[in-house]
Formats: sequence, structure tokens, C-alpha cells
Amino acid sequence: MRLALILVASFMMVLDFSIVNVALPSIERELNLSTSVVDWVVTAYAIAFGGLLILGGRAADMLGRRRMFVIGLVAFSLASLSGGLARDPVLLLASRVVQGAGAAVVMPAALSLITTGFPEGRERSRALGLYGATASLGFVAGQVLGGVLVEFTSWRSVFLVNVPVGLIAAFAAPKILGHSANLRDARGGHRLDVRGALLITTAVALAVFAVSEGNAFGWLSPAVLGAAVVAVVAGAAFAVAESRHPEPLIRLNMFRHAGLRRGSALALLMGLWNGGEMLVLSLYFQQVLHESPLVTGLAIAPQGIAGFTAGLYGTQLAARLGGVRRLLAVTGAAAAAGFLVLTRLPSAGYSPLLLAVMLIGFGTAGTAFGSIVIASRGVPDADQGVVGGMINTSRQIGAAIGAALLPAVAVGIGHGAGVTGDRAAMLTGAIASALAMLVAWRASRAGDPVAERG
Repeated sequence: MRLALILVASFMMVLDFSIVNVALPSIERELNLSTSVVDWVVTAYAIAFGGLLILGGRAADMLGRRRMFVIGLVAFSLASLSGGLARDPVLLLASRVVQGAGAAVVMPAALSLITTGFPEGRERSRALGLYGATASLGFVAGQVLGGVLVEFTSWRSVFLVNVPVGLIAAFAAPKILGHSANLRDARGGHRLDVRGALLITTAVALAVFAVSEGNAFGWLSPAVLGAAVVAVVAGAAFAVAESRHPEPLIRLNMFRHAGLRRGSALALLMGLWNGGEMLVLSLYFQQVLHESPLVTGLAIAPQGIAGFTAGLYGTQLAARLGGVRRLLAVTGAAAAAGFLVLTRLPSAGYSPLLLAVMLIGFGTAGTAFGSIVIASRGVPDADQGVVGGMINTSRQIGAAIGAALLPAVAVGIGHGAGVTGDRAAMLTGAIASALAMLVAWRASRAGDPVAERG
């Protein structure tokens, strides 16, 4: 029951990433919004979520993982209710900001509940595999469920569907998770590093804004360049501040952990290809093949099924292949192969798509599972929340980069229409997944012990 509750909450958070995308055209029409405004329904959530993940992870470590898990679920659910009832863009966008903040608390708390609640080794790896499988299924399920809800009810239902699930999970959590899940870091005086929190939140939020809005504002526009510069300065100031703080938000010696560095790099690359691919394929189905949002979601659904299978059997696959790093090399290769198939996207028909999206789904979920395993191994329980925040932050920044980069490649080469640009975008995804394979292979060549264990 404990793991099931965590997985249900995580599924709901991931579902929200994609389910709202399907509703954007309906929101635009009903609220009479411009395209630039309706895009902020996605951007506002992404900035709040990405910017607050590390703070949410450290808060879970310091204030209690169960407590922050419940607080995040309640905030997310109430914001979903206000978003579903919104009659003007101000309330809708404010609701999306609070949703993002709630998710930024839930996701690292959920991940750290797994990494601290299951002993390191096969048992934890199996739980993390289920976590990765659920996330993979949730991302694609959002496309399908969103299409069904928008087509047969209203765009408001994509928000309202979260409310009963989130509140039931929040009320059940104290009993199911138990007292041990609310234990805090026993070290220090539990003083939150406010300055560090403000600096890292500013740095990540502005970085997400810059890469998310580069296509809309122009990459050399004052808004994007200014955000990028401030993000770099805030990040540098954060590093200096953390080195001097007695109870830092992130202990800088954590970056010496090879598994955490490689896991973060893999999460970023996986987020890049996954976030960009889902967006380009959605546009391809609707603009090139002229399919409905529902058919689009169903066509992409096999990717989630393959991903669920990879996460479900990730531990067994790693054991058969001789370790997590070999699994990561195989999953990176599988994703690259799928993208290479998609570089031959047809102008009509679906012939190569099923195999391709299943390969990508397998590669994405396997990489998600493996990156979390190697990042969390050997890290003290007191820091597992911030590890969850760092992994999810890396994935979110990668997704923002991918959602900006792959469509930009598609538009730049395809000149706004046709399938040529979409094929080039898929080649970009192939390069990202090949880089992930090389990161895993380099870990092997370096004899990284954390990557050798199954």
C-alpha cells in the first residue's frame, strides 16, 4: 500500500505534464486568449516546478517527507480545482504556478520516500523500476486521457480530474506512510538556507524560462539573454553562498559523487529527447497527418506501454546484462535506434511509427530508472530528498531544452510545414540518446563501481 500510494501520486504529477497540452487549443478558444498568452499555461507551470524542485527536496529532508508529500498534494489538488473553475487567464495562470509548486514538493518527497523506505540493492531498485514505469506510463497516458476528456467533455476536466485523486491520496498518506516517513534530518538546527533557496530557485526558474521562451521571444532578445545571464550569475552566487553556509541547501561535496553527476546528466539528456519528441510527434500527427488529438494520443500510447515494461523489469534486465551501466548503454542505444527510424517519418500512413515509439519508450523508461538508481546509491538518507530534487530538476531543464530545440529544428529546416523538419528534429533526438549511451559507456570504462552493481 505504501509504494502504491507513492506511485499514484507520482502518476498524477507526471500525467499533468502532458494532459494539459492537449487542452490548449480549447482553452485558447473559450477564454479568447492569444497564442502567446495560452503558451504561459505550460510555461508558468514549468518555471514554478523546475525552479522549486531542489528547495522542495531539501524541505522534505528537513521538515519530514510525509509532511511535505501531503502539503504538496493538497496544494496541487486545490490549484487544480481553481484552474478547472477559472473564468479568466489571471486565475488560470496563478493556478498553474501553484500546481507547479505543489508538484515540486511532491516529486522529490515521493522519490526520497522510496530511496529511504527500501534498503539499497535489489529491493530499492525494484521499487525505483516501478516508479520509472509509472512515470513513463503517466506521461503518455496524459496524451490519451487528455484527448478523451477534451473531445467528450471540456478542457476543464483535465484539471478537475486531479482533485479527488489528490485529496484522497493526501488524506490517506499519514496512515499508510506511517510515522517513520516523517523523520527529519537529525543533523543541525533545521534552519532552512533561505538565501541559497532564493538563489537556486531564481537560477533554475530563469534558465527554464530562457530555454522555454527562446523560440517565442527570439534567442537574442533582451528578455531571453537577460534571463540567461541572471541565471548564470545566480547559479554562481549560489555556489559561493553554499560553500560558506553551515547548513547549506546542497552540500557541495555531493557533487563529488560520480553516480549523482552521471545520473543528473542522463536525466537531462533523457528529458531533452522525451520532451522534444512528444511535442514534435503531437504536431506531426495533427498538422501533417491531420489526425485528432484523441487519435494522436492513441498513436503515441505504445511508447508508454513499452516504457512501463522497461521500468517494471528494469531490475531483472540490469541483472541479466551485468549491471545498471550496461542497462543504461542498451536503453540509450534503443532510444537512438527509435529516433533513427523516425528520421524517415512518412508523409502519410503509420508504417514505421509503432516500432519506433516503442523503442523510444523502452529507452526513456530504462534511462529514467537507471539514472535514479546510480544517483541515489551511496548517498545518506538525510540527503535523499535533495537528490530527488536534483534529478527531477535535471530532467525538467532537459525537457524545457528539448521542447524548445526540437521544434526549432523542425521549423527551421522544414520552414514551418511538411515532414522534412520533423525528420531533422528526430535526428536531434537520436544524437541526445546516443550521448546518453556514451555517458553510460564512459562510466563502464572508468570502472565506476556505483554503475557496476545491478
